[in-house]
Amino acid sequence: MNIELRQLRYFVAVAEEMHFGRAAARLHMTQPPLSQTIQSLEAALGIQLFSRTRRSVALTPAGIALLPEAQRLLLQAAALPDLARRAASGESGRLSLAFVSTADYSVLPPFLREFRERYPQVRIDLREATSDVQIEDLAQGRIDVGLLIPPLPDKLKAELDYVPVLSEPLILAAPKGIKALRGKSSVGLNALNELPLIIFPRRIAPAFHDAILACFRNAGLTPHIGQEAIQMQTIVSLISAGMGFALVPQSVSNLKRPGVEYKPLLDKTPFVETGLAWRRDNTSPVLHAFLELLRKKK
Repeated sequence: MNIELRQLRYFVAVAEEMHFGRAAARLHMTQPPLSQTIQSLEAALGIQLFSRTRRSVALTPAGIALLPEAQRLLLQAAALPDLARRAASGESGRLSLAFVSTADYSVLPPFLREFRERYPQVRIDLREATSDVQIEDLAQGRIDVGLLIPPLPDKLKAELDYVPVLSEPLILAAPKGIKALRGKSSVGLNALNELPLIIFPRRIAPAFHDAILACFRNAGLTPHIGQEAIQMQTIVSLISAGMGFALVPQSVSNLKRPGVEYKPLLDKTPFVETGLAWRRDNTSPVLHAFLELLRKKK
């Protein structure tokens, strides 16, 4: 049984006008082909939709039940061209975005806010993940784009594109009130030798891990690593508990925890970069709208 939109359109016109003549005029057609179309619809359904007399037309119970569904289908059909246009232009659809925890305190919130304001019909699926997990998900096509800490593996550089988004210095995060910090606006690493270092595992973020240890090497120091943690929230919580100190990207100072204070370092520190990576063969219009907005902001 095939039902055409044209048949539903004619049925709705008659049902709303409750008069075949007025419905035909509304549809800019004559009455006989309209009556024939309604009869063919009833034959296809095997039910009568209208009770007809010479003076009146009324919906049967089946017609009453069909009317709102037919109206809904016609509205959806009318919306299809605009839906297709918006999907093709990236104005609607879905974007899966993974991000490292540090981005949650810097570039991610304002950028998401602007993107959602500009593209309210896009569904954004957010997932917090470390850089190594994101790279694997990108390689397997499980996410559209990752906000991560480089570098990308050499074996994937032909498959992935990358653009830097943020570069920021490392700063100190330490338990509040310790003697080495009292009255100081900035502090040297040599003042913290008695405290253990809390750090990201190298397997999770090798560039970030190496940048932190390079700070100590440049200062002629060897840190005592007390804890490793893969989430910035966990690292800051451990500091709050007095378990040690950490070197964190400057934006992490937006993460407030009782018993934690942030200080610039007197030592020369490398900058930590965060950027966006995506598959070069991903043709998603939503992804390209997302990247275009990023380029306009830079």
